Amino acid sequence: MKAKDKFLIEATKQYGENAVITKTQCQDIFKSLGIMGFGFGHLKQAGMVTGMGEFAQVKLQSVNVAKTDVAVVTKKEVVKEVVKETSQDNSTVNLIMGSDIQNLVPSAFDGFVAWGHHSTIKQVVKSKMFYPVFVTGLSGNGKTLMIEQVHAELKKELIRVNITIETDEDDLLGGFRLVNGETKYVPGPVIEAMQRGCTLLLDECDLGSNKLMCLQPVLEGKGVYLKKVNKWITPKDGFNVMATANTKGKGSEDGRFIGTNILNEAFLERFAVTIEQPYASNSVEKKIVLGSMKKYGSVDEKFATNLVQWSEVIRKTFYDGGIDEVISTRRLDHIVKAFAIFKDKMKSIELCVSRFDTDTKESFLDLYSKIDAGVDPLAENKEEKEVTKEIVDDENDF
Repeated sequence: MKAKDKFLIEATKQYGENAVITKTQCQDIFKSLGIMGFGFGHLKQAGMVTGMGEFAQVKLQSVNVAKTDVAVVTKKEVVKEVVKETSQDNSTVNLIMGSDIQNLVPSAFDGFVAWGHHSTIKQVVKSKMFYPVFVTGLSGNGKTLMIEQVHAELKKELIRVNITIETDEDDLLGGFRLVNGETKYVPGPVIEAMQRGCTLLLDECDLGSNKLMCLQPVLEGKGVYLKKVNKWITPKDGFNVMATANTKGKGSEDGRFIGTNILNEAFLERFAVTIEQPYASNSVEKKIVLGSMKKYGSVDEKFATNLVQWSEVIRKTFYDGGIDEVISTRRLDHIVKAFAIFKDKMKSIELCVSRFDTDTKESFLDLYSKIDAGVDPLAENKEEKEVTKEIVDDENDF
């Protein structure tokens, strides 16, 4: 086989068919193949080089595979490019559409416990109706995981898009990209979800800006017009939109969720229902913690019971306004994982609560020490309230 063909085959494997690569990349290929007597100058003689000096580039040529004894991978198996043409201002625009090969069904989560609004989400997905859902709740209580696991259970494809303040129409609907030296229009995740008939999950939706308003027609289920390529996209049956957020789109007054924004009322109004997700109940959370322990290979039922009681006391104090921090279900999972690594309860808890300020950290550790010693803080609080009530009643008698 000719040295040039060997080079083209290896370059095509690494960078794709008809790719444009740099001089340095060419030299790396020469070195890996150990080609003797063949170099960049030969590529220049073959008319494959454009530019000069450090700006020189090589446009790969097609290889006649039939004349070689080496299989050529011309495209990535995960993504298949289907090039379509559409007229726009008398010019041709290349569209790179998604692949039917890639499986977008979420993986099953080991140890997942179905609770709360799981059945509600499941009914919406099973209906196959377009019915936008907005899920709100404090951080780490399983909003996103619940939606993902419903889709995993039903074998339904899901495209998750994490929203930030920088997310705009180009990120969501798509835009022009430079692909192998050619400018092509690449549809975004919203268009991909519409064409596949799967669910679009807008995660952390309240971190977005007014640029999310480009989704107005999408949230009506009518399809969307791609202005950049003069093309109307109609959603396939089964397409739906779900969103998760720590707020209800009204911002965070206490500053706990910094960066959240006040979302446009017209945007929020297009979500048919709003689901308020609390933290799991004591019994459910214990199942979750035990499930995590089994997954990480270190089961201690008493430790699981103590952790759940500990988080319950902290949350109750948080809701009563006594503290500014809370222990989430996700943080309990972190503690369980740390316990599987270090085999030390207090060290595991300390490492996982060190993200809080010193006073809060010390009070959390002290609280767990009492619970682990058999003291029930909730019972103590109840006794204190009863004593206080008796004192107040006695004072009123005078």
